[in-house]
Amino acid sequence: MTLDALDLAQRLIRAPSVTPADAGAIPLLKSELEHLGFACETVEFAEPGTAPVLNLYARLGTSGRNFCFAGHTDVVPPGDRAAWSVDPFAGIVRDGKLWGRGAVDMKSALAAMVAACAAFLDGRGRGFGGSISFLVTGDEEADAINGTRKVLDWIAAKGERLDACVVGEPTSAETFGDMVKIGRRGSLNGFLTVHGVQGHTAYPHLADNAAERLVAMLHALTSATLDRGNAHFGASTIAVSTVDVGNPTTNVIPATARAVFNVRFNDAWSSATLERWLRETLDRAGGRYELRLKVSGESFLVPPGEVSDILAAAIERVTGRRPEFSTTGGTSDARFIHRFCPLAEFGLLNLTAHKVDENVAAADIAALAEIYRIVLELYFAR
Repeated sequence: MTLDALDLAQRLIRAPSVTPADAGAIPLLKSELEHLGFACETVEFAEPGTAPVLNLYARLGTSGRNFCFAGHTDVVPPGDRAAWSVDPFAGIVRDGKLWGRGAVDMKSALAAMVAACAAFLDGRGRGFGGSISFLVTGDEEADAINGTRKVLDWIAAKGERLDACVVGEPTSAETFGDMVKIGRRGSLNGFLTVHGVQGHTAYPHLADNAAERLVAMLHALTSATLDRGNAHFGASTIAVSTVDVGNPTTNVIPATARAVFNVRFNDAWSSATLERWLRETLDRAGGRYELRLKVSGESFLVPPGEVSDILAAAIERVTGRRPEFSTTGGTSDARFIHRFCPLAEFGLLNLTAHKVDENVAAADIAALAEIYRIVLELYFAR
């Protein structure tokens, strides 16, 4: 059964599935996979204070090794629609490119995965000696509470397992096929509130300036060298994202000052060891403070092995280039999946992800589908 990845990507973009709305994206994938013979189950999860999220698990085959394609249908908001040169949810093809929110991150990759399965089954039939599955969530771009993490536990409770996984995030950095992700840095947000004593700016000795204490604390954090990186990771970094005193006047020393900072950390750290270092550093800077931490994900590394090697071979066969194995970039749902099976991440060029006029070359979508097809061939040939 021939399936056009570009056409499916267009139809997926036309479902405006801004997190946490589905807008028909997962039912569309479910329908396409059922036509290929997959047994599909949609599961919805919710928690108090969160919106319900629709997720999909589909499987073809009931025995042998289970190779999983993973991804997400949710997208970030388009922002100022007037700044777009096209309707962000029209799925327009122009100048050899597919335009729209999700074209890069990551509806085109999902379409390429489905097209790859169709082509693989056309060549091999159902007796390929294993199982293929899809794990698709509508909750990756936001807090990732009701998505992949819960689907993985639900799959395990059913008595199923994943043996290998490719996550279709847009990993290519400068040229399509130049990078495969084999791990990710951890991400921690720190919410820092510093307390002082309010006073008159003419009498600073009678006050305790929370703004100055905050500056000293932030300097202590950002001037420190957390580490120098290692063979697979660059050095860990700290970046300040907001500073707020909320002082409407020029002659009052503030009693409270706040800042938010983000730490991207490699596998030399865990969130627990990082929290200990943060508090010790702030204590040395001096002053009364409160620190609240939110961890988006721990750092992880999947050492090069079967999945990454197969991906690299398939990429080289299609593009002629051997990809770099990298751990750069932000977080992804691979931070949950790696605990269940070996994985690697590979997808389209990341240059316009989340931007106005997000777009991808149509030729790259076709090439990605062919790479994923070869990955299946190589995996089930072993």
